[in-house]
Amino acid sequence: MGELVFVGLGLHDETGISLKGLEEVKSAENVFIEIYTSILPNFSISRFEGISGKKLRIVSRKELEDENGEAVLKEAEKGKAVLLVPGDPLIATTHVALRLEAEKRGIKTRIVHGSSIVSAAMGLSGLHNYKFGKSVTIPFSENLSETPYLVIGENLRRGLHTLCLLDINVEERRFLSIKEALEMLLNVEAERKNGTITIERLAVGIARAGSPNPKVKADFVKELLRYDFGEPPYTLIFPGKLHFMEAEALIAFAGAPLIVRKMVQ
Repeated sequence: MGELVFVGLGLHDETGISLKGLEEVKSAENVFIEIYTSILPNFSISRFEGISGKKLRIVSRKELEDENGEAVLKEAEKGKAVLLVPGDPLIATTHVALRLEAEKRGIKTRIVHGSSIVSAAMGLSGLHNYKFGKSVTIPFSENLSETPYLVIGENLRRGLHTLCLLDINVEERRFLSIKEALEMLLNVEAERKNGTITIERLAVGIARAGSPNPKVKADFVKELLRYDFGEPPYTLIFPGKLHFMEAEALIAFAGAPLIVRKMVQ
């Protein structure tokens, strides 16, 4: 019986893989990697191949989604195959679909987890993980949707924080910036007029989580629109009700204005 192991690569470079994940790679007959669902800013395939002693085969979005991962599954039916994934393996629904198909074919599947932007963003900001509501992806302007605005609004009404993942297109080296995301939300606000996203709303911008030089900045939207976060990838958080410790964390870790202390509820 074959085997397919999903291995997380973490958030930044080839050193983000766990020792367990590296062991799985070294003992596999075939090693695949997808690098379109997220970006690893400093990942080097040649360096990884040197570390692992394995040749990597890049699988495209077309191969995994349109062709249902047939190239990967074919090798997994014959022996042990590893699929390397940015971040934590099953955050993307693409990988869940592949795992389901593998199980249907009688291919054993396992997961070696990696660092995720979900936990990294929460940790960098100092906001309590149990106070986050539904997360949402903010798409590029050509795919403009009111869903992110509505999700943020619902979470705020419940006093919960919202993690916003910003759209990327790795093939085109295109990344939705924090400024662009905020401007789109403000445009929806101009239509909806619910008071969800205004220039006075507190937000947290994060760039390059998991790298040696992440940038974390908490401020009001009007200030974040002018802030230079540097290189991608980017993440955005809209805090809900703040615990006093969260307020102190935003000031200490994210340079939030001192007035945040008065926003504690």
